[in-house]
Amino acid sequence: MNARVRLVALASLAMLAALIVASTYWQAWAAPDLANKSDNAIRQVSEFTIDRGRIFAANGTVLARNHIVRTNGRTYYYRRYPLGALTAAAVGYATQSRSRVGLELSANDYLTGADQSLAGAIRQIGDRLLGSTIHGSDVHLSLDLNAQRVAMNALGANCGAAVALDPSTGKVLVLASKPSYNPNDVEGHYDRISGIKSPSCKPASPLIDRATQGLYPPGSAFKVVTAAAALDTGRFTPSSSFYDPGYCIEYEKPVYNFEHGGEKFYNLSLATAFENSVNSVFCNIGMKLRMHTLMNYARRFGFDSKPPIDLPSDAVRASGLYKGKRLLSPSEDGQGDPGRTAFGQSYLLATPLQMAMVAATVANNGKEMQPQLVDFVRRSNGEVARIKPQPLGQAIKPETAMELTQMMESVVASGTGTAARISGVRVAGKTGTAENGTGQPNTTWFIAFAPADAPRVAVAVVLQNQTGTGGTTAAPIARQIMQAILSTTPNSNF
Repeated sequence: MNARVRLVALASLAMLAALIVASTYWQAWAAPDLANKSDNAIRQVSEFTIDRGRIFAANGTVLARNHIVRTNGRTYYYRRYPLGALTAAAVGYATQSRSRVGLELSANDYLTGADQSLAGAIRQIGDRLLGSTIHGSDVHLSLDLNAQRVAMNALGANCGAAVALDPSTGKVLVLASKPSYNPNDVEGHYDRISGIKSPSCKPASPLIDRATQGLYPPGSAFKVVTAAAALDTGRFTPSSSFYDPGYCIEYEKPVYNFEHGGEKFYNLSLATAFENSVNSVFCNIGMKLRMHTLMNYARRFGFDSKPPIDLPSDAVRASGLYKGKRLLSPSEDGQGDPGRTAFGQSYLLATPLQMAMVAATVANNGKEMQPQLVDFVRRSNGEVARIKPQPLGQAIKPETAMELTQMMESVVASGTGTAARISGVRVAGKTGTAENGTGQPNTTWFIAFAPADAPRVAVAVVLQNQTGTGGTTAAPIARQIMQAILSTTPNSNF
């Protein structure tokens, strides 16, 4: 009899243990995957019974919070975005009818509390069984709200984007895209978003995050990568001499400097060619380096793969050589034109995020850092989980980065980027003006970092459909963003 009792007891204990393990697995670890399945009908209701965590800017301003609705004895939590269009590109939205995008999707595990430890997961299971409210974690971003506002205002009615990074950590300080949209309109007033128009681009496509998804010919801003390859391989030095008649010859045809029949510099050094953005010199460098070396260095900076920023994968595009809508593989580098690729034309397309990473890598002595929006997470029990900066690799030698910095300083001091000067601050930058065909408007760029001797910010600005150059249109915007960040005391994050 005792043996039978012991057998039943052991069997009961085994079944209880199995139940606990299964419940823990399905409700804690497997829950996020299940929740993301489009055919999960329960998700549409259950996710709104969680007290979803808030999203904060670096200064503590709330970017996403909950609106509580009580119906039939149940409490539901729906999202509200106090700053509307200002931070829509980064924060995104979470709604009943249109699911989640942006950080609302990529940080969903944090926001719903699914990132809890084993003890926290078991506590959540208990809360579910008891009918208690589950509280998500608050997500704190590295966004500098003042600089974000400056960027959005400076972009104005243009179609374009701006990205600013902390070079030493990869923290995203600005992620601005224009035209933008109000995420509060996604649920119930979607017609307001679909009806947005812009005099600068057609269609306006406000839901496209131009900072991470927009692909544009980088123009002469890419000369930073070409110069990096030229110097880092030892093939050239800043004092290497060239002759510029106003064009270079590639495939037996002339490739002219900016604007057909533009300036001629005749005898000059690489440093002078960089300062004045002389296409013919970089065309010749590209032909001497060839496509394999040129694109190999581009890949060192992150081209050909999606930047590993903490946003949903489908919200980020890879920069590189594109034929139509297809990204060419490294084995297809030979299809590119080395002369024109060297000054950012031909098949080359880049996102503002990627070009900000180029500037940040030079600023950080050649070491590339992973871009990250989430700074730290504060769980419902008060615990803080900090997101540590992650290096991606050494793209170029520190000595090469130093030479590039000096050349980029000259661009701002006396070259094509003087509109980015900041009084009392050493600024390193590079202009870019991509020509889209005879009679067509330009795509203009400016990438930079400051202070050049102790970098705190790296920035990239792109504008679509411009009649001017990167030095006259994008550089002033970059200057405003850098000024806003440099005027702020470095954040302690708590």
